[in-house]
Amino acid sequence: MKNTVCKLAALTLSAAGAVSAAVMLPESNAAAERTLLGYYGDVNHDMEVNAADLVILSKYLLCTGSIAEECGYNADIDKDGKITSLDLAILRKLVTGTIEPIGIYSEEEPTTTPPETTTAPPETTTVPPETTTPEQKPDFISPSIAECGASLPSQGEANLVIFYVDFPDCKYDFDPTAEQIDEIAFGEEDTSDSNYPFDSMSAFYERSSKGAMNLGGKTFRYTTKENRSAYDTDKVKLAEECYEAFKDSVDFAQFDGDGDGMIDATLFTVPTSAGDDNWWPCAGGFGDPNYRVDGVSVGHIITGNAQIEAADNYKNFVSSYLHEMGHCMGLPDYYLYWGNDSEGMHGTAGIELMDTDATTDFGAFSKLMLGWYDSSQISVYDSSADSQTFTLKNAQTADGNCLIIPCGELDGQYFSEYFIVEYATAEGNNSSPAWWVNTGSGVRIYHINAELQRDYWYTYLKYQNGSEYNNDGVGTRLIRIVNDTDTDNFFHTGDTIDSSISGFGWYDSSENESIDPGVKITIDSLENDTYTVTVSKK
Repeated sequence: MKNTVCKLAALTLSAAGAVSAAVMLPESNAAAERTLLGYYGDVNHDMEVNAADLVILSKYLLCTGSIAEECGYNADIDKDGKITSLDLAILRKLVTGTIEPIGIYSEEEPTTTPPETTTAPPETTTVPPETTTPEQKPDFISPSIAECGASLPSQGEANLVIFYVDFPDCKYDFDPTAEQIDEIAFGEEDTSDSNYPFDSMSAFYERSSKGAMNLGGKTFRYTTKENRSAYDTDKVKLAEECYEAFKDSVDFAQFDGDGDGMIDATLFTVPTSAGDDNWWPCAGGFGDPNYRVDGVSVGHIITGNAQIEAADNYKNFVSSYLHEMGHCMGLPDYYLYWGNDSEGMHGTAGIELMDTDATTDFGAFSKLMLGWYDSSQISVYDSSADSQTFTLKNAQTADGNCLIIPCGELDGQYFSEYFIVEYATAEGNNSSPAWWVNTGSGVRIYHINAELQRDYWYTYLKYQNGSEYNNDGVGTRLIRIVNDTDTDNFFHTGDTIDSSISGFGWYDSSENESIDPGVKITIDSLENDTYTVTVSKK
């Protein structure tokens, strides 16, 4: 069985358990004759219990920080031999003055510090394997997507709270435990999993982001108080009921991975039988800005009926909500909202997690916006040069890179018009698309116009007219694929791309791709899983 990724410890403790632990805290009323060494909860050892200790303990439980060896004893506030979220809950009461500080006196001083409290999370969890929590490279580019104000971080620690919900009148056929769902959502990479590359949400994002994003979280199983119809059009009611049910036993502030005062993202998933009319998977902002739980607000929420079908069948669950989390990070849908053909991009090269074929990897543009490239992995064509040659490495590997050919001046945050080129394969996160999707490998080129997107990512603006709807897809659009045909439209060795290829042109004042870029791209050799391409003036 896969190990669960450690994001926090023992979050399923009951409210009764929390009260019991608080009652059992060490007494201090007989300590007048002893030497005061410190206080329980003083995890930075400054002889005070305050908000700074909350920050340190929160980061420790989320595996994003450490506790000094000499402070480990202080952090085990309930003295159960482990550092868990219950210690954090008690610490919050100490900091707010709900309970009085508890002193540590000379005869209590331990001869050795419990080893598990200083370098790794407690026994109730598993240390995150290297494949899911790699050390973040210091030179990942800043994520331009942050401009949109969406709540789920695309870099560093990101958290998803999952409420796996059913109703008194609408139940699951297969009802996994919260622990099973944690494995599916936050488990480590398992290439032998029949659901691979949707072996887990965390593993998929780890591969796609090259380790820039570390997704963790926790699942809570819940049955609502009322029948399904009471929540069909009132998702705020569902969300607040779920949070209220668990807030006494869980400190939800731990799910604010980037410290912005809101829970990063929340998924409320219900049985497929709840129907598509009100429960088709979607994501958006939370509808009650005044609601708080454990001092934090609720960030973007996802609701949907993409259930886990069986213990070994959860591909649709994982892939559907990976797409929706893309919205929580700020990406719009790339597919079209009208007509019989909703695909935003066609052919073997047109696959993208944010398009209709949401069973594949993110493409180069999405990764650029999300900050999933090392600064050395982005090459930019210099229009003053007659010819330049570039190498493109497999996008489905940690070495995957991209080439940008700008239209005029390239905006520093990539909010401008340009082509972005990558070498994609049917490996890794592209290795198991939906049955109707044809995949391949080769060089693909996106035509991007992000000039109007800076402030509008999450409103799904995709067109120059300020709407997500426009003339059956005709007109200036956020993203297109060059050579948009229902064929093998990857480019391979010997191919030349110039203005004679459909889509290889800048937008004119009538929103047509008619302006000759003045360059051509020649696809050279493929050796050692690396393509060589040459960009030259015509």
